[in-house]
Amino acid sequence: MDRQIHKHAWFRWGVFVIALEIIAISINYFYAPAGIAAGGTTGLAILLDAAFKFNRPLVVFVANTFMIVLAYFFLDKKTVKNIALGSYLLPLLMYITPSAQLTKSMLLAVTYGGALMGLGVALLYRVNASSGGTTVPPMILKKYFYINPSASLLAIDLCIIVANIFTDSVEAMLMAAFSQVVTTLVMRYTESGLDHKYQVKIMSNDHFDEIKQMLKEDYAGLTIFNVVGGYSNDSKQQLLIIVDTRDYGHLIYRIHEIDPDAFIVSSNVMNVHGGRLGM
Repeated sequence: MDRQIHKHAWFRWGVFVIALEIIAISINYFYAPAGIAAGGTTGLAILLDAAFKFNRPLVVFVANTFMIVLAYFFLDKKTVKNIALGSYLLPLLMYITPSAQLTKSMLLAVTYGGALMGLGVALLYRVNASSGGTTVPPMILKKYFYINPSASLLAIDLCIIVANIFTDSVEAMLMAAFSQVVTTLVMRYTESGLDHKYQVKIMSNDHFDEIKQMLKEDYAGLTIFNVVGGYSNDSKQQLLIIVDTRDYGHLIYRIHEIDPDAFIVSSNVMNVHGGRLGM
């Protein structure tokens, strides 16, 4: 996907529009019908809709316009350009996308809504785009007061989440908080992919050559490092290999068949780019 984004401009714009439409669907079909505000200007729109029957797309449009004005005065032109299109296209898509209640279960609504929201935002990140909104104040606070933008954005979203108490109930607040967890998890796996791999480092005092030969014959991407033992100060060699999760158990079994005392360190790898295992 990354190669298509960099190679074809039309593909980037296609992903950009699809991502915003996914966010619009999460609002119109799940969050708004359930009356759950989980953060952002879309959450503010849901709160004002529940309390005063304000038009949601119009609220998002006005709020995003205010954020663009703030960005114009306090941030650089590149940032303003980056958020402007998404800021105005999102409320338009919310307006033209039908709104319907697909489930009466609040739990299902926030689960599916949070998953779609996470997918949409992650896709925007992949094409270096943004829907604007409440992401602007954290950027301003970072520039002038060196406040971590993640912390300030979380604080803003928490204020909107807590406001669910006043428009609905404590249960709605808890559901909104739960949906943020779902959104975060989906964003993480959308960014890193589901096909995680293992990075395995192997050292053996007596059977190094046998293990190396086995890895060269049965696996791809073997790397050998020269290392020095911290206790013995002896020069040694370490093997490093990347394997799919489905091959990990068999690999460990094969190593222990050759050397039961082999020293093995394994760690999860979320992304592998290039080579035969590249994604």
